Amino acid sequence: MSDKHIATQAESTPLRRQPVQQRSAKRVERMLDASAELLEEVGYEGLTTTLIAKRAGVAVGSLYQFFPDKRAVVQALAQRNLEHFIAEVHKRLGTVDTRHWWDVVDSLLDIYLTMHREVPGFSTVHFGDPVEPRLLDDRRTNNRVIVDALTRLVTDHVNLPPEQVTLPITIAVEAADGLLNYAFQVDPQGDPEVIAETKTLIKDYLAGKFGD
Repeated sequence: MSDKHIATQAESTPLRRQPVQQRSAKRVERMLDASAELLEEVGYEGLTTTLIAKRAGVAVGSLYQFFPDKRAVVQALAQRNLEHFIAEVHKRLGTVDTRHWWDVVDSLLDIYLTMHREVPGFSTVHFGDPVEPRLLDDRRTNNRVIVDALTRLVTDHVNLPPEQVTLPITIAVEAADGLLNYAFQVDPQGDPEVIAETKTLIKDYLAGKFGD
């Protein structure tokens, strides 16, 4: 999958204008990094454009050149999380036996768990749901954006048409989303028993739909 394909998974953009120069692109990345750190410290309600600009070491006016408000900054952060996730999934699916759903499920959930534990701000914003259900794309729910991206990836690796894959992937994503949120409510690092049960449930469900 090309970088362009990954970048267009969420088609709406929160940026007022795209950074053209490398210096501007790095400044935008600093703003996103700053917002990720602050989300963990003060949450979405406590986040302000002034705090983001100060943490990023830029003037507030510079932030407003690219983002109209804090929601747009967080939307861009959620898109970056999604691009990271899809890129890692694409890379991992190139190394596992995609004929077996347990390997696919393990790969996807392990990447999500790693991001939840290691990527700043991800535990707060994920792919946007804690902020707004249609943060990534105003025409689709955040989970639907993920489903569409995963469907494209899965159909690249298995001999199944997209229309046969979309609903089962939707059910799997919605179930995993709810159960993993619960796992991190029970334990800040993700309750291992809940995670294990989630993997078993999703594997069994997909195996029942597509075969072992």
